[in-house]
Amino acid sequence: MTYKPSPRPTFDGPAHIPYDRATRYLWGDPVAGEVADWIYVSSDKIHQIMFAIPPRGRFLHSEAHRTVFAADEVYYVLTGVLVMCNPETGEVQRVLPGEAAFFRRDTWHNAVNASDETLRVIEYFAPPPSQGTSGAYSRTRPYLARPRYAADDLLGQWPMQQHEISARQTMRVIRDADLLWRLEGEAELLPVGLLCATEHLTVGRIDLLPGQRSAIETHAGDECLYLVEGTINVRLPEQGGWHELKPGDGFYLPLGCPHQYFNTGDRPARLIFGVAPGYLAS
Repeated sequence: MTYKPSPRPTFDGPAHIPYDRATRYLWGDPVAGEVADWIYVSSDKIHQIMFAIPPRGRFLHSEAHRTVFAADEVYYVLTGVLVMCNPETGEVQRVLPGEAAFFRRDTWHNAVNASDETLRVIEYFAPPPSQGTSGAYSRTRPYLARPRYAADDLLGQWPMQQHEISARQTMRVIRDADLLWRLEGEAELLPVGLLCATEHLTVGRIDLLPGQRSAIETHAGDECLYLVEGTINVRLPEQGGWHELKPGDGFYLPLGCPHQYFNTGDRPARLIFGVAPGYLAS
């Protein structure tokens, strides 16, 4: 399979994107492997997809599909066990459901599903492919012909040099203890846990208890979200009406669009969101 750019679904305004309406795309070749993508949003500011790898499957890289980009990326694991590798350095990280991997531009990355169930991952990517940061950029990078899948230079030094060695890591695993927590809102303060907050991309998690709501908010960037569990309603005060989301659904909110989240169900709800480029409204 030769390289071709992935589809880039965009929207003129706020949009509910049910799971069955996300754009399907298959990429890869016999060397890199083949990966199924569900593309929810690919605006001029942010890219949100879900990808899936079958049990014990993987994606590597090939001449046509070079997995090194000019963007900040977050991989949030929904199911399966993600083992990430930087094949340039031999660094390997293991990511469990509910955890995330974060890496910055120019980080080569391969992935293995180290489980007996389908690996499903939500990916956020900014600056997005529409800015020339994905396939077009990767083809300007020297091809990595000799990948490394272990850091052999650490043998004889582990764990004695753990703190010194961690400083050179190119991929970070974000677990609950690593979230940057904020209390947002006024009348009711809502905890928001940030997985990353760079100059290009903010990715976070919100857990809403039954009956709980967020404050009306806006951001200095496009926002897209994915509902992990439960049921939420997205309220758009300026447009009116509600949009009810089920697990697997996404939603797109353009820069400056006021919005509010409600959990009107009887179970806790969890959503993952990405905002790019700026999080705080001016």
